[in-house]
Amino acid sequence: TTSYLDFAPKMMAHVREQFGYGVHVLHDVHHRLSPIEAGRLGASLEPYRPFWIEDPTPAEDQSAFRLIRQHTTTPIAVGEVFNSIWDCQQLITERLIDYIRTSVSHAGGITHLRRIFSLADLYGVRSGSHGAGDLSPVSLAAALHVDMSIPNFGIQEYMGHREPANEVFTPSYTFKDGYMHPGDAPGIGVEFNEEAAARFPYDPKYLPINRRLDGSVHDW
Repeated sequence: TTSYLDFAPKMMAHVREQFGYGVHVLHDVHHRLSPIEAGRLGASLEPYRPFWIEDPTPAEDQSAFRLIRQHTTTPIAVGEVFNSIWDCQQLITERLIDYIRTSVSHAGGITHLRRIFSLADLYGVRSGSHGAGDLSPVSLAAALHVDMSIPNFGIQEYMGHREPANEVFTPSYTFKDGYMHPGDAPGIGVEFNEEAAARFPYDPKYLPINRRLDGSVHDW
């Protein structure tokens, strides 16, 4: 942790030296810090104006974010592991975060996700929906439609999908120059090929074990 807290500001400084302040830089902490360590990290990154630091500390302890807020003005994003509005109620209503990262497929579908974003809008919190490649094109397309329907849209994460995903899903959305367009297909705009899907039976995968330099096991 000490090495990381020393390294991250140097990395951010180097990025700014190379690319300036005309681009947004986002940093994912992956829940790995204690609240006071997260506060130190946020404070040390302030000169480099990150768009956000994501998941600075284990998110289930919502009150811990009060301590982070007391020590830094760096924007905070959290929520990709949340399943309901109750997981983020305190974070939103106490203005402890700036971006809520809940996703359609994790947080109860379109209806429940809109409840979360509606609550967030009342407190000046913007959306930043999770959009990693392990969420299907159906989930991403649904998120994109939700994004366009809310007044507090912030940003949509997009990583694309590896082959052979396009053999099973045919999305109408496109990504170009940092922007997404939903396309003109009906519904949420994704076709699903059941015959193609049958060629890829479910094969469970697990995250690797994450260890610190001293060999101790740590949260992924």
